[in-house]
Amino acid sequence: MSETYNIPIWRKYTLSIEEAAAYFRIGEHKLRNLINENKNADYLLWNGNRVQIKRALFEKYVDTLEAI
Repeated sequence: MSETYNIPIWRKYTLSIEEAAAYFRIGEHKLRNLINENKNADYLLWNGNRVQIKRALFEKYVDTLEAI
């Protein structure tokens, strides 16, 4: 049997680019640019060539910015 877990986006440890765009209200294109410019950032988790954004760490990073 396959169980489906519906975890609210604000409780997830990592977010896809699409989820992060919706959660942070930042465009997917802007997020992809941030990722390309900061490939070794602490808020990124790489699974091969697929990236996940660590929600809490990215929140802290965004809090330090005045503009994106």
